[in-house]
Amino acid sequence: MSSLVPGQTIGVLGGGQLGRMIILEGRKMGYRFVTLDPSEDAPGVQISDHHIKAGFDDIHAADQLASLSDLIIYEFENIDPNVVRRIAEQKNVPQGTKLLEVTRHRLMEKAAIEEAGVPVASYAKVSSVEELQQAIKKIGLPAVLKTVTGGYDGKGQWTFHTLEDVNQWLDQHHSMSQTYILEKFIPFLKEISVVVARSVTGEIKAFPPAVNIHRNHILHLSIAPATIAEATNKRAVQLAEQIAEHLQMVGLLAVEMFLHADGHLYINELAPRPHNSGHYTYDACNPSQFEQMIRAVIGLPLITPTLYHQAIMMNLLGEHQEAFFQTFSDLPPHIKPHWYGKTEAKTGRKMGHITLLTEDISRGLAELDQLKICPALTATEQTAIWTKEKGYTVD
Repeated sequence: MSSLVPGQTIGVLGGGQLGRMIILEGRKMGYRFVTLDPSEDAPGVQISDHHIKAGFDDIHAADQLASLSDLIIYEFENIDPNVVRRIAEQKNVPQGTKLLEVTRHRLMEKAAIEEAGVPVASYAKVSSVEELQQAIKKIGLPAVLKTVTGGYDGKGQWTFHTLEDVNQWLDQHHSMSQTYILEKFIPFLKEISVVVARSVTGEIKAFPPAVNIHRNHILHLSIAPATIAEATNKRAVQLAEQIAEHLQMVGLLAVEMFLHADGHLYINELAPRPHNSGHYTYDACNPSQFEQMIRAVIGLPLITPTLYHQAIMMNLLGEHQEAFFQTFSDLPPHIKPHWYGKTEAKTGRKMGHITLLTEDISRGLAELDQLKICPALTATEQTAIWTKEKGYTVD
């Protein structure tokens, strides 16, 4: 039996577009929503029943959110776990703080994935020039240096191909005043992701994997079903469910993976929330990732995801706004627009997305190119979508 009934209130830490889409799905089920966010006009704030304008480190605001809510969730991970812990002392926070603590710290995240028995690229903790030099000797080049906390869409990370790249980075940063993680660069064939739901009851359901194309470290396209071998598809779902079960997480977990040409998968990152690469589920799947999250945190039975259409999700960034508006009235019925209501369009800022429903991914990609909202797919991107990996076999 659900711990929450229609008419009760769900508090949301965060007012971004993920919160917006969670709220839109929750309204269908009869729930009310209160948001806490520093912005007074964020996407989720615009459609909430009540809003608390405050920072995520504001203890008084956290107490107020708890007092107004029957159950509380978070829609992104850069929140102080101490604030979430304080709220959890007063009201039910099904997602808890463990997953938040693990996924916001890359070293803890890598260790947790390894503990689940799931492969990751070789990595090392780096907090001094000496440790960086030792890590490079151990791991080799190319490698990627990342901050252990913060950073998204490529921010807070640097790729080293040669020792000259390392020296140039050291010249710019002079000293290492924080802790980093150095990861072996995986020469991946494709980037894929699996969004998996786990309920407060322990029930687990995974959505179909998607292949992702990034531009400037920002997700550009997600394609579902993924253009991968069936054995790889099953393996990706298995790994995602294995991590979710090991972490005993509740809600949604997005598991991002690198697919090597030999068919092996390596986990890259985790996100404890709805994920950009799962937006295709809103229009192409039953349920959407947002409905499934609500069902998971309140204890309703999870729905076995069914993909009704092949789908391509394309992000719309600030630099695409004008072209999108010019095209909007001519969009055919099988292209579903989603606009987040952000008031200022900035380069690289996610303003919305469109989802194209199709019976043929190749034709769908060509149709998106013809819209001329974004630059056409490059030969490299086409290769990343269509090149087949070798069949995966369990070692």
